[in-house]
Amino acid sequence: MKDRLFIALQYLIPQHGLSRLVRWATRLTHPAFKNGLIRYFMRAFRPDLSDAANPDPYGYASFNEFFTRALRSGARPLDPSEAIIVSPVDGTVSECGPIVAGKLIQAKGHDYSVAELLGGAAPWSSEFEAGEFATIYLAPYNYHRIHMAIAATLREAWYLPGQLFSVNQTTARHVPRLFARNERIVCCFENAQLRHALVMVGALNVGSMDTVWHGEVAPQARRMPTRLGAAPLHAPLTLARGAELGRFNMGSTVILLFPRDQMSWSPSMWPGRILRMGEAIGRLAPGS
Repeated sequence: MKDRLFIALQYLIPQHGLSRLVRWATRLTHPAFKNGLIRYFMRAFRPDLSDAANPDPYGYASFNEFFTRALRSGARPLDPSEAIIVSPVDGTVSECGPIVAGKLIQAKGHDYSVAELLGGAAPWSSEFEAGEFATIYLAPYNYHRIHMAIAATLREAWYLPGQLFSVNQTTARHVPRLFARNERIVCCFENAQLRHALVMVGALNVGSMDTVWHGEVAPQARRMPTRLGAAPLHAPLTLARGAELGRFNMGSTVILLFPRDQMSWSPSMWPGRILRMGEAIGRLAPGS
């Protein structure tokens, strides 16, 4: 009953209006207000600040700056082998495995298609229809910047409007096609002959997402599919493995997509596995 009420409430509330209100509040710089938000967050979620560049929670100009805090240098060492795929985020594995008949598993009894997730974009959708995927959930207490899983060059990026359902496990079990319904940013990359994609999925109170190339992409005044392009507006198009590529201004989910026979996941990539950015999660096939 509790789960059903939680899901029903999400259908009824003004998801985008509430998320815009949260966006406004988390950027206020009044010391008493922002410190009050941070104090409540620290008590509710107990984030680990030991690896933050600034470990003082009240030393940030706004709640959003605290929430999207940078890591201290050396906090996330990468495996020295460029063949290793690293986790792009801190988070928890929701699902991971092969894409069968163009479908990704969302939760038990629920799946959705690559074409839906990518907004029908060809030829990228067909690239991954028999490939591999991993869905990683970022809880509120996690570090919220997103990094490159492998070294690659941005080839295309686009914004897809949608709903802003929560993306926690309860919602994933009950809302069909959740990740293909929510607002999202798709970034498609190429490295030599290997292509891969990273999808940033928005969620309730996460109507604000940035990339290093485009700045803040969402929210948008006109909620319509928008090609963001691949131009070095604010950052180089080619980024090294582990380089920052974007951030969520509240917690959400990332989905990685790879083509068939081009990589393999680490045996420990099971649902519920807790990851840290930079940790090995897979390996590229020889020659990729």
